[in-house]
Amino acid sequence: MIPTLRPWNLQDLDQLVLFANNWNIAKNLTDQFPNPYTRTHGMAFIEYANLESPVHIFAIDVNGIAIGGIGIHPQKDIYQKNAELGYWLAEPYWGKGLATAAIKLIVQFAFEHFDIERIYARPFGPNIASQRILEKNGFKLEAKLDKVFFKKGEFLDELIYGLRRKDWKNF
Repeated sequence: MIPTLRPWNLQDLDQLVLFANNWNIAKNLTDQFPNPYTRTHGMAFIEYANLESPVHIFAIDVNGIAIGGIGIHPQKDIYQKNAELGYWLAEPYWGKGLATAAIKLIVQFAFEHFDIERIYARPFGPNIASQRILEKNGFKLEAKLDKVFFKKGEFLDELIYGLRRKDWKNF
């Protein structure tokens, strides 16, 4: 299986709700990713994902099925040379290298389409799999902030991983 990235569309709604309505995914994402995840949430997300040009929030597609989502979010003001990376993958597809491949694709897209010098991601401390995926793509741990995220009554560490354009070209 080789993933591709493509814009979300309404035909993805059933798969999106099926895969996204999973606490094992939501527990590693901000509260903007609701749990439970309903059709109303999915429709609002698909609309939001297609608002900007160029589209920079994509479905991770395998054989015509949206199996997750990935986005690159350019920052503003003094952070204007940075973009934040966010992603999730449907649980049945974990451990197959698909998230690693999708990140490689979005990083290339980001550095080719945006005037940025750094991409960063902020996985939760307990999310070891996400940390390894970032490291496989050349991201370096830049900071660990103890107990700053508050999710479902628990404080979690925030890890900040970064990839610089100069390092990406050599990776």
